[in-house]
Amino acid sequence: MSDVTTELGLLAGVRIVDLTQFEAGPACTEALAWLGAEVVKIENPKLGDPGRRLRAGQPDNDPYYFQVFNANKKSVTVNLKSPHGLALVKDMLRRADVVVENFAPGAIERLGLGWEVVHAINPGIVYAQVKGFGEGSPYEKNLAFDMIAQACGGTFSVTGDPDGPPTRPGFSLGDTGTGMLLAITILGALYDRQRSGKGRRLQVAMQDAMLHYMRINFATQAFTGKAAQRGGSKVVGINNAPMGLYPCAPGGANDWVYIMTSRANPEHWDRLLTLVGREDLIGDARYATPADRLAREAEVDEIIAGWTRRHTKQEAMRAIGAVGVPAGAVFDTMELHEEPSFEQRGIMQVMQHPHYRPFKMPAWPVRVDGKAARVAASPVLGEHTESVLVRWIGLNDTDIADLRAAGAIG
Repeated sequence: MSDVTTELGLLAGVRIVDLTQFEAGPACTEALAWLGAEVVKIENPKLGDPGRRLRAGQPDNDPYYFQVFNANKKSVTVNLKSPHGLALVKDMLRRADVVVENFAPGAIERLGLGWEVVHAINPGIVYAQVKGFGEGSPYEKNLAFDMIAQACGGTFSVTGDPDGPPTRPGFSLGDTGTGMLLAITILGALYDRQRSGKGRRLQVAMQDAMLHYMRINFATQAFTGKAAQRGGSKVVGINNAPMGLYPCAPGGANDWVYIMTSRANPEHWDRLLTLVGREDLIGDARYATPADRLAREAEVDEIIAGWTRRHTKQEAMRAIGAVGVPAGAVFDTMELHEEPSFEQRGIMQVMQHPHYRPFKMPAWPVRVDGKAARVAASPVLGEHTESVLVRWIGLNDTDIADLRAAGAIG
């Protein structure tokens, strides 16, 4: 593993105050930590980020949710409701390059750390915020989680079978997808600051971010003149056959392979026919064009499914891919977890945590100069309080003892 991972250092020297919780904000700051920024997570001294799922007086009963969104960060415990604690965070902000927050609407202002306050303290800071809904939205004061953002951002409406109800996509696009857009914009703001010296206020709403990921659906609406529809395993607006999920042996819940033939490449159909042993249909006028095959889609699907049912999804994917037709097996999380090539390439890495068993998790997927960003353990609550305060703002042991006695830090 060591030869395929490294500390990227692309953002070495960049200091980030992380006032985020749960997922959308932490996903953003974790990406920046993987790229080499020093990300210091400010947490409540008692229970920390709610994503830790700590229970008062009891050990954490589900550490993995927190770990996957807070690798490579540091934790400082500060009581933001203490005047001394608030002053301490302001001192950190004076020395920070970026601050990211995703509290409920109005909460950061009530704490005394709104944009105007922080910008006055540090005019060069990049001040980044995640909310559920944007300023000016009729719902701007509403709270949101991933599934709320996805429902209101359109992704439910295009997911599921055409004759079925709207369905939540099975991954957290609303949270992590929003975090990635904010991380990219933070990088842009830092680059601009090198030229202008100016700080920026960045605001992203989870609902608004979902529209970005719905661009193909809006293009389909523009073409058809009606709202984008649910297509099940088909892609609405792409009319071709064969296309979709085909059953594989031995018939388990995820024993399927997705096959995608292109209208732009008529050879895909002939290649499939050769593979499945139906060369007799090559040139058959009934299936000659995409329109012909769509008119007989059920027949076309059965021609392909008759072959896929005799093969595992891995066999089908390899064989179909080998003849130059796009195909993908439906892999579940356990199958992906056990696939050795991900770990060999650093795309999945094992987090060695001092308090929990080793945990294999997805890492940053972009390799730099052939190496992946190395995953370091998520922080123990308050693990870096003293070291960060000494190094960032020059406190000494007496200062830290006084702050602890005053209840300002954990």
